[in-house]
Amino acid sequence: MNKLIVILGPTASGKTRLAVQVAHRLGGEIISADSRQVYRNMDIGTGKDLAEYQFGDETIPYHLINITDAGRDYNVYQYQQDFYREVPEILARGHTPIVCGGTGLYIEAVLKGHQFTAIPIDLDFREELSRKTDEELLLLFQQTASAYTAVADTSTRKRVIRAIEINRYLNGHKLTEIPAMPVLPEYEVFGIDLPVEVRRQRITRRLHERLQNGMIKEVEQLLACGVPAEKLVFYGLEYKFITHYLQGQLDYDTMVNRLETAIHQFAKRQMTFFRKMERDGIPIRWLNGLNTTDTLTEEILTTI
Repeated sequence: MNKLIVILGPTASGKTRLAVQVAHRLGGEIISADSRQVYRNMDIGTGKDLAEYQFGDETIPYHLINITDAGRDYNVYQYQQDFYREVPEILARGHTPIVCGGTGLYIEAVLKGHQFTAIPIDLDFREELSRKTDEELLLLFQQTASAYTAVADTSTRKRVIRAIEINRYLNGHKLTEIPAMPVLPEYEVFGIDLPVEVRRQRITRRLHERLQNGMIKEVEQLLACGVPAEKLVFYGLEYKFITHYLQGQLDYDTMVNRLETAIHQFAKRQMTFFRKMERDGIPIRWLNGLNTTDTLTEEILTTI
């Protein structure tokens, strides 16, 4: 099948399980769209349960997981390059590429072929921007409007800084100077939608399971292997709060409570971004996440 299938959804929505079953039925290979699962040895905190890729006696091939060392930088432009390399190779094997993940920025960038991600990072300029308040950054973003402004994601401080950086670059360069992205085959996007209360229950249950199954030990080992604490904090969520706990900045109960709140907020931001993708022209067929994986699989297969 010369088609790309995308399965997206917020954290704890059952994306991987569904993607694996669809891949089994179609003869597919999964391309992860998770900005943290690219890192080796960041397993429990990122939900990188590789056992999920086993369906009966069959191991479903997966890509863009464990491709770089924890502590190294990896960005959306690198993801695009890796993604555009994997898709034609999967199609050449006669298999169906199935994108699965919750990093909307990565998914949107590959589906729309954004050239903006190729714009270089300016560390000195970022350092200058880091000294500004959130209000000053948003004002500067508006004052430096460019072709990127209409599609920019300004949901976090980090992304506002990147948006200003892109605006500044485009105001001094022509868009034609940036490498063009390849054209993808036809794609279908499916999203898993859950009632908020169910999503919150799943997130809370999964967080406590991961804490009991060695997530704190995982962060301890990353620090012991030389991954800088500030880099783990940069990765956010589990790695940020557990690092602060290990540094003595938070007691255990406070760490757990703040982490749980942060994951709930993250899931809400994921859904907000997916809705923005729809408004920006990427159609998403929403699936009822309360249905069984078998039911959702049949719905996807019937649609395509």
